[in-house]
Amino acid sequence: MLKLDEFQKFGSEGVNVVLQQFGAVSKSVQAIASEVADYSKEAFETTAAATEKLFGAKSLEKAIEVQSDFVKTSYEGFVARSSKFGELYADLAKEAYKPLEGYFAKAGVK
Repeated sequence: MLKLDEFQKFGSEGVNVVLQQFGAVSKSVQAIASEVADYSKEAFETTAAATEKLFGAKSLEKAIEVQSDFVKTSYEGFVARSSKFGELYADLAKEAYKPLEGYFAKAGVK
């Protein structure tokens, strides 16, 4: 049977775990937001440059070449960033769970 002291200690440890978890989640969300902002800026700049080249194209063949290059570059950038986002979200999950490992071990939860 849990005594009042043990119960209070367990509760205060729970609060500490929640605060640690909040800090880890906050840090990871900031990293994700920063990556989204960088990707958005890069995508805007790439689109603006491609649009400028497209308007400057003197022939249909050149316009198709510019558009093809843009699509290829955009797709490659998207795939690379998708991989990076996947890593960031996996890190978020790991970091959010870390504080809970010790807490659950003390509580006897497997």
